[in-house]
Amino acid sequence: MSYSKLRRQIAWEAACLMYQRYESEYYRAKQKAARRICRGWVKPADLPSNAEIRDEIQTLARLYEGDRRTERLREMRLEALRMMRLLRPFRPRLIGSVMTGHVRKGSDIDLHVFSDSVEAVAHVLDEEGLLYDIERKRVQKQGETRLFTHIHVRDGFLFELTIYSSAKAHYVFKSSITGKGIQRASIRELEQLLEREYPDLNVAEAVDELENRIDRFQLYQSLLLPLENVAQGRKYHPEGDALYHSLQVFDLARDELPYDEEFLLAALLHDIGKAIDSNDHVTVGLEALDGFLTDRTAWLIEHHMVGGMLLDGTLGLRARRRLQQSENFEDLKLLCECDRDGRQVGVEVPDMDDALDYVRDLADTFG
Repeated sequence: MSYSKLRRQIAWEAACLMYQRYESEYYRAKQKAARRICRGWVKPADLPSNAEIRDEIQTLARLYEGDRRTERLREMRLEALRMMRLLRPFRPRLIGSVMTGHVRKGSDIDLHVFSDSVEAVAHVLDEEGLLYDIERKRVQKQGETRLFTHIHVRDGFLFELTIYSSAKAHYVFKSSITGKGIQRASIRELEQLLEREYPDLNVAEAVDELENRIDRFQLYQSLLLPLENVAQGRKYHPEGDALYHSLQVFDLARDELPYDEEFLLAALLHDIGKAIDSNDHVTVGLEALDGFLTDRTAWLIEHHMVGGMLLDGTLGLRARRRLQQSENFEDLKLLCECDRDGRQVGVEVPDMDDALDYVRDLADTFG
């Protein structure tokens, strides 16, 4: 079948919808793309295949993400191997974009896991201190309703574990893209893939390094969570607990500097010490975050308490001059404004996980 001009146009439009995460399913993306381009009925022959759309998505990924995309693919495959070794008793199989190499910004790591007990899999994750959610999803295909169980794990990358019964460990699942058996890899097959694709990589050392690494976003989350139980004085903080305040400040900071990871982290984490020692929350907060912040973010957090005096002009001249010597002085004033304004009662704020995911995506995109 020839790849007509109209077909290419629809494939490109559908790819844009999926790359930008406006659509997650190929069928819906191609139908919406066809309506946008043709504004009427489209011959089935002019609708692109899922594989054609996937190829266009990869073109977009190469265009917008450059070399970072190939670096991310290697990192994700190593993370997949580490997780699969952890889940070895459940015969995990790597599938999806990390297996085929078709990753893009926002891709997760998809694993098939075989167990007759979801709780047994969850227990292993609990033992490792990993954060996860269990989702049970009903899907209707060809008149048949099926229940799928997914475990979404938040680690160095996002994982989606799909749990199947142990009896299906050797079942060949079909790909929605090619219609053929999906590409998948066992632990040994993934090790061989890594050795073949990255001959200069010492796989054992790379995985050991990952196992010993602390994920900074998990650290941020563990320090933010207790703030929900930190009550604040109503005179200066009528909005309520310290987590709600921190999320307000983050949201205001995102409106001001949406692509500045260092500034956004300062806004989100500036009060984490209040759950450790409210009498000296800046010092203890910076100690808890030592090694997991840039110098700029640490400086902004260290000096945010002068905000009120800085904004109303009551800060001493000598102290102000010292601050002005920093290239981050204007950013400090902006952070103090966000801190002052993030004390509203009843305003809508992002979920903590969504805030962290936003910053994680910035870090992933811009390195």
